[in-house]
Amino acid sequence: MKYDHLGRPLGEEVSWAGARMPERVALAGRLCRVEAFDLARHGAGLRAALEPDRDGWAYLAPPPQDDAAWDAWLAAFADSRDPLRFAIVEQASNEVVGTASYLRINPQDGAIEVGWLHFSPRMKRTPVATEAMYLMMRQAFEWGYRRYEWKCNQLNAASMRAAVRLGFTFEGVFRQARVNWGLNRDTAWFSLLDREWPEARAALEAWLSPDNFTADGQQRRTLESLRGG
Repeated sequence: MKYDHLGRPLGEEVSWAGARMPERVALAGRLCRVEAFDLARHGAGLRAALEPDRDGWAYLAPPPQDDAAWDAWLAAFADSRDPLRFAIVEQASNEVVGTASYLRINPQDGAIEVGWLHFSPRMKRTPVATEAMYLMMRQAFEWGYRRYEWKCNQLNAASMRAAVRLGFTFEGVFRQARVNWGLNRDTAWFSLLDREWPEARAALEAWLSPDNFTADGQQRRTLESLRGG
């Protein structure tokens, strides 16, 4: 802790080399690949995965309603750098099953958020979803980030549960943080810090191991139990 001349605490000194801007990388896991979004490679597949999903848009923007709206939505994905969009591709089928992004990218302070998560019904609540989040966490910390953030609508109970399951710490609620489509949004904040990552990583890797699943795909141990929670 550093103190001023009056003995007041100013903060802990930071020994940190800085973080890099995210790159358009491809992250390969056993179950999925997380690939920088490319309109030609991923556009049609992402639309096919998400268009039938009638329940997954509740806390996101309203879904595109026609071909022109889908074309504009996907083109915006391809052009965006913050959020930096990624497609999630299932290894077994080589099909796009969802999307996720890095956003609010702040390499100066070492903070980055994961968000704009839209998992198709086929991907939700599967090991593919967990592995995709693990791959993105791992990459962010390898780029040197000190703080990995997850934010969601406080009313989005599924997202709140997912953050805790993955090892994030709940930090509180920013009341009346936004107005989305004429509706108030209270935003719940979660974070995972670089010093917490080794424990979270070990638990995620143990959970994702093939040894943790029975022949019919049932988990032997929960992720929470592997983290000691």
